Amino acid sequence: MTREESNGSYVIIRHNVRTYESAGVMGVVHGKQNAEAAVKQFEDGQSSEDRHAGWRYFPEKTVIKAGTDPALATQLRQKELEVRESKALQEPDISPSR
Repeated sequence: MTREESNGSYVIIRHNVRTYESAGVMGVVHGKQNAEAAVKQFEDGQSSEDRHAGWRYFPEKTVIKAGTDPALATQLRQKELEVRESKALQEPDISPSR
C-alpha cells in the first residue's frame, strides 16, 4: 500500500447497480484499509432484499476531510463531480483524425 493510500481520505458511496441511482456518501474515513473495512461493515449490515435490489457500496478517494458529515460530503462530492464534468466538456477532442 502506498503512503498516499494509507494517508488519504475516502468516501464510502452507496450506489444502485441496476438503476445507476446514487444514495450519496455514507461516510468519510481516513486510509484505504479503513475504507475497505467500512464497505465490509455496510455490506454485512445490508439485508438480502436491499442487495438483491442492486444496492452496493464502494470506496472512492477524495479530498474531503475524514469525519465530515455524510450529507455535507455528498454535497461537496456532487460539486466536485460537476466541476470535473464541466472541465471535461471544455477540453478539445483530441481523438486521432483519419
